[in-house]
Amino acid sequence: MTIMKSASPSRVIENTVLPVSLTDLERAATRIEGRVVRTPLVPSPSLSVRSDQPVRLKLETRQPIGAFKLRGAMNAILSLDDAARRRGLVTASTGNHGRAVAYAARELGVPATICMSSLVPANKVEAIRSLGADIRIVGASQDDAQDEVERLVQSSSLTPIPPFDDVNVVAGQGTIGLELIEDLPDLVTVLVPLSGGGLAGGISVAVKALKPQARIIGISMERGAAMHAAIAAGKPVAVREEETLADSLGGGIGLSNRVTLALCRDLLDDVILLTEAEIAAGIRHAARDEGEVVEGAGAVGIAAILADKVKLSGPTAVIVSGSNIDPAVHRNLIGRSTR
Repeated sequence: MTIMKSASPSRVIENTVLPVSLTDLERAATRIEGRVVRTPLVPSPSLSVRSDQPVRLKLETRQPIGAFKLRGAMNAILSLDDAARRRGLVTASTGNHGRAVAYAARELGVPATICMSSLVPANKVEAIRSLGADIRIVGASQDDAQDEVERLVQSSSLTPIPPFDDVNVVAGQGTIGLELIEDLPDLVTVLVPLSGGGLAGGISVAVKALKPQARIIGISMERGAAMHAAIAAGKPVAVREEETLADSLGGGIGLSNRVTLALCRDLLDDVILLTEAEIAAGIRHAARDEGEVVEGAGAVGIAAILADKVKLSGPTAVIVSGSNIDPAVHRNLIGRSTR
């Protein structure tokens, strides 16, 4: 289902330029160098055969926290002045961003508070707790957790690190796009998980600036795909958060979204939604055929190829965004023989 056409990266949007530039990404790459992993882009023989096109996997699972979120969190925190860091950091998270903020805060010697809803899997909560962050479980949605962040900013003067709708966070995630172009100059298509739009928006800025004809396809789940709904409506909309195997893709984009909706609306070429069964098949394929433990959000690009929901026409990069799946859930999925 194509819902938009790609735009030139210099296109004017509502009388303003795009909120994140290639220069922002290049500065982020310099700032976070040596603090995050430059992840590998590895061939997938099985997906290449299935699609009859060369497919490579960008393994953000190799980051110290097992997910791409470290790039954006580290760039945002390093962009702060010392006083803002010393006051303490706070964020809302569906798991991986909170872990990224907690990890970066520990590395930089500053306190962090992570607000999450009751939908965040226990393994992700405990991973954050093990990094020394203060944990707040609030409500049953990302929006509830964000309300707690705003309360703490007002009452305790903590410094917020937004999970996606922030120029520095987006720029950090966009460094993945810079690496894609360096490692695969003849890139034709990128399959990227789509949630709040920090990852998809950042990668799109890089790829559309350096390889304008390449396609960027955002992939989400059918259950509560907030960015998909916002693009279709032409504005941020409230979407009910539901349980899903792709739990990292849950949550809204914020009704006052300033950055990522514009990027995704104007730079993504397509948005694809997947069923829970299709996401499960992607997780199983990653384990059985690629030898990779991948969470539901990280498996959606693989799943879209397996479900024949995307037609590839040249060298393709699949962003495997994270590995932080509950071990019991993973064992249960891998044990199933049906697809």
